[in-house]
Amino acid sequence: MTDAYDLSITRLIDAPVETVWRAWTEHLADWFCPRPWTTEIVELDFRAGGRCALVLRGPNAEENALEGVYLEVTPCCRIVSTDAFTAGWVPQTPFMTRLDEFFEEDGKTRYTATARHWTAEARDSHAAMGFETGWNAAADQLEEVARRL
Repeated sequence: MTDAYDLSITRLIDAPVETVWRAWTEHLADWFCPRPWTTEIVELDFRAGGRCALVLRGPNAEENALEGVYLEVTPCCRIVSTDAFTAGWVPQTPFMTRLDEFFEEDGKTRYTATARHWTAEARDSHAAMGFETGWNAAADQLEEVARRL
C-alpha cells in the first residue's frame, strides 16, 4: 500500500508541541468531531494495543460508534490508530488507519492528521463524506483547546 489512499490535513498551530499533545490526549472530547456533533469517550488507552472507543453524536440524534486500537503512541510525536481491530486484536472490517503527527517548528506545532485507507473506494467515500471540511474543523477546535491550556 502507498500513500495514494491517504487523505491528510496539516497546519501550523501557535502553541508548543507539549501543549498541543495535551489538548489532543487530555481534551479529545472537546475537539475531535466538528460542532455541533459531540464526542463521548468510552475508553482511550493510550498505548500500543490499547483500546480506542468513542461515540460521535449528531444534532439530529445521529450516532456513530467508533472502536479500534492504538498501534503506536510516541508522546509529543505521533499517535497511530486503526479500526481494523478491536481490543485484544480481534479483526473487524477496516475503514482506515489514522496517523496524527506533531513536529516542533519555531516554538509552534506542525500538526498533520492523515487517514490512510485500504482502497481507493474507501478513500473516495471518506472524501465524499466531507473529510476535508470535517477534519479541518476538528483541527480548528484542537487549536482552540491548545490556546486555552
